[in-house]
Amino acid sequence: MIKILLVDDHGIVRDGIKATLSSEKNLKIIGEASNGIEAIELTKKLTPDIIIMDISMPEMSGIEATAIISDRFPNTRTLVLSMHDNEDYILKSIESGAYGYLLKDTGKEEFIKAITTIAKGDKYFSTPVSGIIADGYLQRIKKASSSEESSDHFGLTKREKGILKMIVNGNSNREIADNFTISIRTIETHRFNIMKKLKVKNAAELVKFAIENKIV
Repeated sequence: MIKILLVDDHGIVRDGIKATLSSEKNLKIIGEASNGIEAIELTKKLTPDIIIMDISMPEMSGIEATAIISDRFPNTRTLVLSMHDNEDYILKSIESGAYGYLLKDTGKEEFIKAITTIAKGDKYFSTPVSGIIADGYLQRIKKASSSEESSDHFGLTKREKGILKMIVNGNSNREIADNFTISIRTIETHRFNIMKKLKVKNAAELVKFAIENKIV
């Protein structure tokens, strides 16, 4: 039997959840709360297995309550059920310790699957939510890549400056390639581009220019 605590400031929503889960013999709703503060108090009193948590509530939000409950009651797992489908709410919920995140238009079958999955100790995020998480991750990767490729006043990227530093230090193409986990051919291409940007003709001029201009 999975013991469930419902937390939502709208009674009609809690009634809808109760109606949805009423036919499931292995699920038992043991309490209801209308804000985060009540949720914490009832979690301490009733020790539910799962909390179905709304986000936007008076007194204390679901995200704040989830963080406290995750810290104080590690055996109770939170499933966020929210109308909010933006990345900020989703990531903050995950950071607060939520085991899952569903949107309120989720169907009954997936709702029950999420509850049973989380009760076993696994995470569950609906397909739309997973997509939002993935998009956010890709955007962060893109920003990090963009930052890495930002150039200095000589037009050198951070990677090119790193390669130039190793050239100045006397490292071979093989050593530089191994350090950056790329091929020797790619290092040779970078070396050519660096020399072109700095307008030098050979390795000796490259090293001299880099030292004199304090590029590395």
